[in-house]
This record gives sequence, C-alpha cells and structure tokens, in this order.
Amino acid sequence: MSEFINLFLDTLKEIWQTSGFYALFQGDGWKSIVMLLISFVFMYLAIAKQFEPLLLLPIAFGMFLTNLPIINIEDAMYHPELFDYVYEYAADGSVIDHYIDYGRVLKEGGLLDILYLGVKLGIYPPIIFLGIGTMTDFAPLIANPRSFLLGAAAQGGIFFTFIGAAVLGFTAAEAGSIAIIGGADGPTAIYVSTKLLSGGDFKISTGTIALAAYTYMALVPVIQPPIMKALTTKKERAIKMATLRSVSKTEKLIFPVAVTLIVALIVPSAAPLVGMLMLGNILKESGVCSRLVDTAQNALMNIITIFLGVSVGATTKADKILNLEFAKVIALGVVAFALGTACGLLLGKLMCKLSGGKINPLIGSAGVSAVPMAARVSQKVGAQTDPTNFLLMHAMGPNVAGVIGSAVAAGVLLSVIG
Repeated sequence: MSEFINLFLDTLKEIWQTSGFYALFQGDGWKSIVMLLISFVFMYLAIAKQFEPLLLLPIAFGMFLTNLPIINIEDAMYHPELFDYVYEYAADGSVIDHYIDYGRVLKEGGLLDILYLGVKLGIYPPIIFLGIGTMTDFAPLIANPRSFLLGAAAQGGIFFTFIGAAVLGFTAAEAGSIAIIGGADGPTAIYVSTKLLSGGDFKISTGTIALAAYTYMALVPVIQPPIMKALTTKKERAIKMATLRSVSKTEKLIFPVAVTLIVALIVPSAAPLVGMLMLGNILKESGVCSRLVDTAQNALMNIITIFLGVSVGATTKADKILNLEFAKVIALGVVAFALGTACGLLLGKLMCKLSGGKINPLIGSAGVSAVPMAARVSQKVGAQTDPTNFLLMHAMGPNVAGVIGSAVAAGVLLSVIG
C-alpha cells in the first residue's frame, strides 16, 4: 500500500514539475506573468476600445501563446533560436557564408515557427499591400499631384528618428527598424524590421517594432490633433479648397504601372511592397478582375492578417520586451510619428503661402501612411474650425501618397543599411 502511495505521490510531483504552473515560480517565471498580463491588456484594447483590432487582437493572442510558461522547450510553439544564422568559416576564421537553416525550422519548429516563416521570408507584408491596393483609390492623388510632396514630407519623421536612435546607442539596423514606425504603416514596419533584425544579437525584435507601430496607428486620433492645432492658425484651418477634378479611367490605369516602374528603377528594394500595392490597384481599376479583387480584399487579406498578427506576436518573448530598450522604442516611436505629422504640416503651411492661401495645411498631416484614419483626422480638425469645411477627399491625396512614401522610405533604409 505504501508503495502505491509513493508511486502516486511521485506521479503527482512529476506532473506538477512539468506543468506551466510550476514554471511560473522558477527563475524568470515572473516575466511570463507580466507578458501574459500585457497580452490581456492588448486584447482588451482591441476588443473594448477597437484599437486596430484586426491586427492587434491576433498580435495579442500570439503574445499570449508564446509567453505561456513551459518546462520542456520542445513543447514551445515558437523557438527563436531556430532562426539564428548558421555561420560558415574559412580556414583563417573569417565568415564566408551565413544562412538560416529553414530545413531545421520545418523539421523541429512548432506551429508559430512555421507561421513565422511567412514573416521571415518577407511574404506576408507584400500580400497585405496587395489587399490594400485593391481597396485604395488613387484618384485624389492623381487629381492633385502636389499631394506627393506632402506624402514625401511626412516621411521626414523616419529619417530624423533614425539619427536620434543612432545617437541613443542603437545600431544602424535597430535605428532603421525603430525609425520606420514614423511611417505609421504596420506591414512596412514589420517588413523592414524583419529584414534588418536578422543574423545578430539585437536588443529589440520585430515584435517590439510591431507593437509600437500598431499602438501609434491606433492612437492617430489622439496624437495628431494637438500637433495640428499647435502648428496652424485658426485662419489656416478654415481654408476651403477647390473641388478636385475628375480623373479618367485611363489615368487610373497608367498610374500604378508608372509608379511601379519609377520606384523599381530608383529604389529597387521598395519594389516588393510598391509592386504588390500597385498590382492590387490595377486589378481594381481594370474592372475585369472582380473575382481576384474580391479574393484579395476579403479571403486572402483576412487569412494573411491572422497569420501575420499571430506570428509577429509570437516574437514578443519576455526577454525582448521587459527591458529598457523597449521603453526607448516606445518613446522614439511617438517621436517619429509626431515628427512625421509635423513635417507634413510644415510643408502644407509653405504650400499654403505659395498658393496664395488656396491649400489648407491640415491635409499635410495626412501624409503619414495610416489610411484612411489620418485623412479623417484632417477632416475632423478642419470641421471643428468650420463645420462646412470638407477636407476629406483633399486629405486622401497625401494619405495614399504616404503609403507609397513609406514603402519608398523602407526601400531606402534597406538599401543603405541592409
């Protein structure tokens, strides 16, 4: 009888010691608890406050899954060590090649490792851009080409923040990954950080960048208005702009081809993002691919959004989040976004003066890539000054220009740093 009791007690002990509950009380188990609580907060914000729920909720649940406490590492769903570079050395000790052993990932990886391959190989973000292209109307930009300048100016926050991050001690790759947050484009931020934060011992991760990027995208209506009001006068905010001209179908068809050609020739690194964006747009504007457009807008976009969010959330391991560097990323992220907004506004003010007061500078703040949220904020702030002022369509020009601009800025960073 005593042997049976001892066996029973040993079995219970083994079950306890191999459980996640036991892991919570070992070493850095407290970090897992903190990360789980953070994931719950993000779930709340996504569901209750609707802060970018389509991506924030999958990211939050991915964070939840990857930080579940475990004892046996082989039971984990995500193994960051599988994505470390394998180095080959010459006889003199110099590195002659390095690569990720994707065969090992497929053989030994868990569910989230397999899903993360779509991020690591740069597949998910361009497909997201394909879906965005099928939902984007470039007519306001074509009707007012000067909007390109505002979209370009708003990317200034990226490059100013890059310098600031470098001054604070981040490497070039880390600084570039942080700076791209200023574009207010989640897929682009993920794409750039995945490319740059590979093959090294970095203080931040793609998950860190994604969390900051989507947090500030969700907070566009909170962050932008004070900056807009501080940099413009009441008279400027009340300016009514002339109705935009109508754009022909021919112009809409030529536009995506021309933009892809020009961008690919000038900044080849931006071609995957811009090319897929424009592919989606020409499918939409052609009027002969309704089934493809429907698939890209709905089924494909939704599937990739889930995979992207969950796999990016999986990279938010406690040791990459609970540190001083994450706080710096959050601080630099809001600086990048604020500077991007300010740069767009300041160019808008200059264009207002050069045009004799015909351009409302508020549309410059829409030059960041948060479509269509930033354009709506421009409309809202303008309407607060004059309820009869309708700036939405004028702001959409810089807003969609910002999508192209952020992709080009990403290409520049990858070309210079990568």
